[in-house]
Amino acid sequence: MYISESSQMEELIARARAEKVVAVDTEFLREKTFYPRLCLIQIGTSHETAAIDPLLITDLTPVKELLTDESVIKVFHACSQDMEVIDHALGVVVHPIFDTQVAAAFLGHRMQMGYGALVETYTGVHLPKAASLTDWSHRPLDADQLEYAEDDVRYLPGIYEHMTASLIKQNRLGWVMPEIESLCDARHWRMAPREAYHRLKRSNSLTRKQLSIARELCAWRDSMASARDIPRKWVLSDETVIEICKLAPSTTHKLQRIRGTEQLNSFDCGEICKAVATGLSCPSEEMPSIQRKPRPSSSMESVLDLMYALVRMVAEKSGVATQLISTRDDLYEFAIHPNKSRLSQGWRYDLVGKQLRALLDGQTGLTVKDGHIEFL
Repeated sequence: MYISESSQMEELIARARAEKVVAVDTEFLREKTFYPRLCLIQIGTSHETAAIDPLLITDLTPVKELLTDESVIKVFHACSQDMEVIDHALGVVVHPIFDTQVAAAFLGHRMQMGYGALVETYTGVHLPKAASLTDWSHRPLDADQLEYAEDDVRYLPGIYEHMTASLIKQNRLGWVMPEIESLCDARHWRMAPREAYHRLKRSNSLTRKQLSIARELCAWRDSMASARDIPRKWVLSDETVIEICKLAPSTTHKLQRIRGTEQLNSFDCGEICKAVATGLSCPSEEMPSIQRKPRPSSSMESVLDLMYALVRMVAEKSGVATQLISTRDDLYEFAIHPNKSRLSQGWRYDLVGKQLRALLDGQTGLTVKDGHIEFL
């Protein structure tokens, strides 16, 4: 059902808020803008599916009320981008939520399972991908596009019921929900301009003084891109930012000798030179710290290999995805500072942390039996 009028939307939302579970998805564009542009909001219950057009309906207050209604669980698949898009467009953080991609990783499926694979696994339905590259801002949308969009929520309520029943049966719902709850933290997608340098590619190649320049330069780049609503890379690419930080040009003439600055006007060049100067003048105690991961010794690498073998064994037996249980960095932290590691907390400790502790203390070992790793 395509909804382009406020009265239709209000009736749909009233019905949806009477449900305990509502599936949610969005269609948006962000290739040519700084902010993602919300183009469609799909809502699904066990009784109906609908696509709400936010380009034609100006007051989406009822939708916001549904998305923040604590009595209704909002089911997503891979929600991170949807949460960001909704927060920017509607100014709300959706809660409470359930993410089927996260849950799948606890139920014997691979990490980051795609939606099509999820639907086929749980319903046997093979979804077409014909509209995956649609320009969702173009109007009117045709029937095939709307069908494709509504398919993204059509099956989620039923899959949610199946998943929660399985998680309860395996006593894992308490494992899953804290992982999902963390996805509601807006700090995952909100970032102040002066923190933007944290996502600069290859920033680990910079010195602290160069990072000070990067902090100023990335803050300026975000401000400009935001004001013009264009992608950051259209202002300056990461590669060009890194080169500016290393060369620290003091004049427009020196700046324009760097590749990737050809599109800048004289005002932009002046602002960049000011940012460079500000970064260079930063006192040492206020410079960004360099976060470099410690490199394990060769002997420790062998220990980590053994620990990872144990984690993979536990993952295979439990059906919880290996990457969800632990990264190699987690294992190193556990070996060096066990009390600071997430492997010493919650479900990870119960599932694998105890065994890892016993392995490191020499109280257990691993062997191969019938082609599989087993405890000694």
